[in-house]
Amino acid sequence: MRIAVIGQSVFGLEVYKELRKEGHTIVGVFTIPDKDGKADPLGVEAEKDGVNVFKFPRWRLKGKGIPEVVQVYKATGAELNVMPFCSQFIPMEVIDHPAHGSIIYHPSLLPRHRGASAINWTLIHGDKKGGFTVFWADDGLDTGPILLQRECDVEPDDTVNTIYKRFLFPEGVKGTIDWNQSAQVLHNWIRGNDKVPGAWAEVDGQKVTFYGSSLLDSGATAIGQPLEIPGASQPGLVSKAGLMLFGNDGKALLVKNLQFEDGKMIAAARYFSSGSCASVELTEEEKAFAEQMRGVWKSILTNVDAIEDSTDFFKSGAASMDVVRLVEEVKLRASGCQLQNEDVYMNTTFQDFIQMCVRKLRGEDDEEELVVDYVEKNINNMTIRMPHQLFVNGEFVDAEGGKTYKTINPTDGTAICDVSLAQSSDVDRAVAAAKEAFEEGEWGKINPRDRGRLLYKLADLMEEHQEELATIESMDSGAVYTLALKTHVGMSIQTFRYFAGWCDKIQGCTIPINQARPNRNLTFTKKEPIGVCAIVIPWNYPLMMLAWKTAACLAAGNTVVLKPAQVTPLTAMKFAELAARAGFPKGVINILPGSGALVGQRLSDHPDVRKLGFTGSTEIGKHIMKSCAVSNVKKVSLELGGKSPLIIFSDCDMDKAVRMGLSAVFFNKGENCIAAGRLFVEENIHDQYVKRVVEEVKKMKIGDPLDRSTDHGPQNHKAHLDKLVEYCQTGVREGATLVCGGKQVSRPGFFFEPTIFTDVQDHMFIAIEESFGPVMILSKFKSGDVDEVLRRANATEYGLASGVFTRDISKALYVSEKLNAGTVFVNTYNKTDVAAPFGGFKQSGFGKDLGKTC
Repeated sequence: MRIAVIGQSVFGLEVYKELRKEGHTIVGVFTIPDKDGKADPLGVEAEKDGVNVFKFPRWRLKGKGIPEVVQVYKATGAELNVMPFCSQFIPMEVIDHPAHGSIIYHPSLLPRHRGASAINWTLIHGDKKGGFTVFWADDGLDTGPILLQRECDVEPDDTVNTIYKRFLFPEGVKGTIDWNQSAQVLHNWIRGNDKVPGAWAEVDGQKVTFYGSSLLDSGATAIGQPLEIPGASQPGLVSKAGLMLFGNDGKALLVKNLQFEDGKMIAAARYFSSGSCASVELTEEEKAFAEQMRGVWKSILTNVDAIEDSTDFFKSGAASMDVVRLVEEVKLRASGCQLQNEDVYMNTTFQDFIQMCVRKLRGEDDEEELVVDYVEKNINNMTIRMPHQLFVNGEFVDAEGGKTYKTINPTDGTAICDVSLAQSSDVDRAVAAAKEAFEEGEWGKINPRDRGRLLYKLADLMEEHQEELATIESMDSGAVYTLALKTHVGMSIQTFRYFAGWCDKIQGCTIPINQARPNRNLTFTKKEPIGVCAIVIPWNYPLMMLAWKTAACLAAGNTVVLKPAQVTPLTAMKFAELAARAGFPKGVINILPGSGALVGQRLSDHPDVRKLGFTGSTEIGKHIMKSCAVSNVKKVSLELGGKSPLIIFSDCDMDKAVRMGLSAVFFNKGENCIAAGRLFVEENIHDQYVKRVVEEVKKMKIGDPLDRSTDHGPQNHKAHLDKLVEYCQTGVREGATLVCGGKQVSRPGFFFEPTIFTDVQDHMFIAIEESFGPVMILSKFKSGDVDEVLRRANATEYGLASGVFTRDISKALYVSEKLNAGTVFVNTYNKTDVAAPFGGFKQSGFGKDLGKTC
């Protein structure tokens, strides 16, 4: 049967699931609008199943159905309406529209008690029997024909909660928990009853209700004080992060908040220390704020003669709407104090409330402990601690299904550790977290200068951990440690500090317009963050590429979902840890190691991503650009392939040209997007230049990248090494002269000899295609023929970088102007700086990293 479900809550969710289980087709779910950014459980489940969900705030206006709403409902073609726990007034034209009418659930044995408080009247009247009724809806007050009834005994001490939990909730769904279950089952019980009726247990002789459950990943550990939970397979653990509970499968979950029978709610981490927090002494300004709030409390608690320090907000008659008002009153008087409703529930006396507000104003609010499952290694004369899971919404979590892969050390080809392998559903979770953080969270509310402080703090933490970051980078990518320390990590730190300074300097402008008179109209522009930014970075500079793109996004106020290269995820995961410790709010930064075909594609397609930044191959860049256009026309910036020409004239400084030419090709093992892919050397110095560079190449020490004397480490991964071998074999087959190198080094790991080709003709494969490795491609050009060498240098589809060496300033300026590249180096190479914009054109992409214009 084609059924429309009209209702809400966990109860509605269970009914919906049963209907689907019985094979019915759900043509639409009509539920209540989101509250405080949270969707109703019924709507959440239906959306997961691909069922159309509608969230109308009302169906009727002045007693009549709203035509637009009714029309949407009728379009579903429902044959029956099922209405579990429906709190909205539904017009009769909707009730009567289906061929089989509408059935509705009522928590009483009709016709004994009608109306919304039927359960209450069952107890008030002292009924011996209670139960529920399913009936055909009509235009009366629960007067339609009865379809079925079920009854139960009413115990002498029953309350609304007990009878509801014991019998009325369908399929035996109860708020109390059988603790001898798996962690997943316990988590489901708690989250399924997070509002009503509440999942509770008797702990230390009192009823304690649990809120805010999240599953922990296998291997997560914490230090804390044990708490006995009757019936549990082992005691819980009260840690700084919350209450860690254990299932009978050995896995764990974390509960954030606890509520006692008197209504007092506390952070679970404070179970053994609630009320023991030392008081802070208030300044005169803070005392004035406290007196203002005393007046606010008095205006809410009108039945209280005076607000004492011991006055309890809820015991004095406050309700949930009063909580909302109190939070808003605080915001009006102290914008720096960002309260959540639960802060009031956790600090119910006036003294506790003021102390909490003051701590928030001072920035001393308790921080949640970050739970990290580290992989530890003793290497490079230190112990490094590496996270290896996805980082989503401020937490390290396993990928869906616990999927992992091994990241490989290119120095010896061995596995470093298992890393979580993100799935499409993980992308959706991360994007949802980033969107919520941008639209609803603290990140969207803090001022730009405070954003800058967070970026500065992150840079400071990166600097504190720079040796650890460089060691991880070296081990995971093969970068020589000294280079990793100076460039990979050093420039990353500089990047965050540079953009931290831009946070409060992003400005619009005023614009004179023709219509200014006589009304004196004013036109101005305002630069605003775009929203969720996806970032997909390559494997050659894992941390630096992360910094280049992420720092600018964050400085502008955006949130980020970043996919590191699958082969080099570890510094990104360590970065995520440092960002959390710096105090970035949950959801602002999300890191998803995984495959480009799955994670990268989903980010390109995702409708809630508003911009995507990509660094990688031209082929993949084209595919991403197409996906971004088709999905939601999201903005794109691309830094793609390159075949950067370097022209060396005979009037150059030869020593400098040799030194910088070697750097232009072999820097970072040639795994460098702006590497000089082809060198044009004036013919009258060509042979001398070749001799000099060959001599220097033969001096290079190939070896362990952690050895401080190593010049040349391993290539990043095996597939890339194999491509370099094939690349050089193609060059030899086409007739280029292989002067040195061209093959894999005979030792464990992915080492490739620094290579030099000469006599390379313009039509050859190695003259056209990028090697992305330590391969120098040398060609002659006729002495004095500047325009001809420029023609050859520009005869490429790429335009990322280029260079020229000459002592003639006029020639240098002329060549710089004529070279078609985003960057032109003159008598130097590889000199990038955080203040200088970086990017290319043609098939090297578009958009800029770094600098003011990014």
